[in-house]
Amino acid sequence: MMLIKPLDPLSAPAAHLLALSDAYMASLYPAESNHMESPNALALPNVLFLGAYLDDELAGCGAVKIMSDDGLYGEIKRVYVLDSFRGRGVSKLLMQALETYLVEQKIPSARLETGISQPEALGLYEKLGYQYRAPFASYQLDPLSVFMEKTL
Repeated sequence: MMLIKPLDPLSAPAAHLLALSDAYMASLYPAESNHMESPNALALPNVLFLGAYLDDELAGCGAVKIMSDDGLYGEIKRVYVLDSFRGRGVSKLLMQALETYLVEQKIPSARLETGISQPEALGLYEKLGYQYRAPFASYQLDPLSVFMEKTL
């Protein structure tokens, strides 16, 4: 059974997942094209950081950061699922939980930045109704980045 619940981004289990996520992203993109939030940034009051548990084992994580620097929106960050749990719908459930939280907080849209070398992520976001858009907030055009948004 899958359980999605808040996770302390400064905890050891979260640190392990985030380190694996960092390594994965570093294998795909140069440092200047990685825009990942640190565990300390994920612990700020405007961020919800969730863990996904499958049979009591931490399988993945994801966060949303409520922002008002370019309109009011939630920025999806750090969605990552361990290799051994991929293909089981973990990231979809994480995304749905993050979107539900935004709706409850009366945030009108969700935005994200991801990379061109992640076809599974792009496919998921498209299936969930995200539309391609221009860079937002402080992001700059980057040939390795993709920007997406969904009205909630």
